[in-house]
Amino acid sequence: FTRAMALEHGRNNVTVNAVAPGIIRTEMVESLPHFEKIKARAEEQLPIRRLGEPEDVAEAILFLASDRASYITGDLLHVSGGRYG
Repeated sequence: FTRAMALEHGRNNVTVNAVAPGIIRTEMVESLPHFEKIKARAEEQLPIRRLGEPEDVAEAILFLASDRASYITGDLLHVSGGRYG
């Protein structure tokens, strides 16, 4: 989807990207019945060894929306602590 949109809007100098967050520590996630198990598994298995924070996702979005990312389009940025799939 992002690639098709990037092709369509690139001629107007508009970039199109998407962000794919991993497990992010939010009130909803913390309210899950097995939150402590989820947290422990993330700390054990993720290369980063922690859950993501909302600020991690926000910073990625701010970067993609900035002029510093003006040559990035049609991409999917994983903000997942190294977890893919």
